[in-house]
Amino acid sequence: MRPSRAIPLAAALLAATVTGPVPAAHAQTPLHCAGLEAVRVPGAELQRSACLPDLTTAALAGTPYTDTADQAGLTAAATRTPTGVPGAQIDGYFPDSSHFNTTHGWRHDAQFVIRLPDHWNGGLVVTGAPGTRKQYATDKAISDQVLALGYAYAATDKGNNGADFYRDGTRPGDAVAEWNTRTTQLTRAARRVVAQRYGHAPRRTYVTGISNGGYLTRWQLENHPELYDGGVDWEGALWTTRGPSLLTSLPAAVARTLGAARDEDLYAAGFARGSEFLWPYHEKAYWGVTQKIYRAEFDPAYDPGCPGPSAGSTAEQILSPCASDTTYDYASRPAAVHRAVARVALTGRIGRPLITLHGDLDALLPKAADSDVYARMVDRSGRGALHRYYTIAGGTHVDGLFDSYPDRLRPILPCYRSAFDALVSWVERGTAPPADHTVARAASGDLVGSCALSGADTAAR
Repeated sequence: MRPSRAIPLAAALLAATVTGPVPAAHAQTPLHCAGLEAVRVPGAELQRSACLPDLTTAALAGTPYTDTADQAGLTAAATRTPTGVPGAQIDGYFPDSSHFNTTHGWRHDAQFVIRLPDHWNGGLVVTGAPGTRKQYATDKAISDQVLALGYAYAATDKGNNGADFYRDGTRPGDAVAEWNTRTTQLTRAARRVVAQRYGHAPRRTYVTGISNGGYLTRWQLENHPELYDGGVDWEGALWTTRGPSLLTSLPAAVARTLGAARDEDLYAAGFARGSEFLWPYHEKAYWGVTQKIYRAEFDPAYDPGCPGPSAGSTAEQILSPCASDTTYDYASRPAAVHRAVARVALTGRIGRPLITLHGDLDALLPKAADSDVYARMVDRSGRGALHRYYTIAGGTHVDGLFDSYPDRLRPILPCYRSAFDALVSWVERGTAPPADHTVARAASGDLVGSCALSGADTAAR
């Protein structure tokens, strides 16, 4: 990594311009931020704008303009990211009735961040937070790189977050349905912000995301293709009315955790042979909590007492599984449950080019029950020409696990960066990406910093 060009925190704060009353220290507005005070986010209830010498994570760490704790585990420790991207940042929130997000002390959901680099390439990249994280979660994984390429960037907390997100809304499925609404809302607003800042609307708008952000990418390209030119889906969660979904694969994992299932049951649910070394970690950190909170979102009547009104107040409580989930059978649940999932279900009918990446060792959303299925859905919808699907050999759900298993895993992030470049070439230059295949794990070389989607480092799928 080249040395960061971040200036000390005190100087960075002196360089800020904040919407509303401005302290005397902010009187000298840098020339590159002239007119920032006039930029408004349409529909925002609150916004705060800042002129910053560097919008990247390395420079913003320790300031109110990012949250490195919310990025934990998403990238490998040795990940290299660009620095030295001056520009403006707008933080704020849209009107919302839920209050899970405590960032900035606001205790208000529907928070967003919009970053506007001084040297703009005419494009905009929009994402939603992965998992139950918030708007700064993908700063290192996505924001830094696209800002360095010259794109404006916008990210949403999806309108609810945290392990208790399922409490948002009044009927089953409301919380997840809001994710889609908030992503659409931010895209429309960010396009208008870009037009105010640079004098014209973005020439290209791309949507992208990790895990739940990948689901949002799929949903947006199916339901609002008019807003985007294409997208990159990094292991997006799959929701289908009849299944599969995580509600059909995770019960077996929870049952195994509690001694009520065998390895063969996990293989039958889609978990990959060869991923067993990752299962002990997922038993502790993912399987139990993920199953119970999403089941509570779509099927709260199944076990009203677990998780109940809260997933817990301690890490142990939040991560612990519900015993009732060992026998959860989505297929046999009432029609109302299936209707709740149908509200957010995917169809495969994408309207813009989409590249999907999924690790073959994903032990949270196994690709056999997720992206393999979604690729077939796209094909059956007659949209296969708009889709490319790359399996990443050695990839798993979070790149941070590479640090524990560098001899077995590979980070997906460098493959994601290559996929984004391939999408841009596809959309803007008409250069079709390679056909669907498995990207092989190289026996040597820089796994953290490089990944070719074609050539010697690939294998036929």
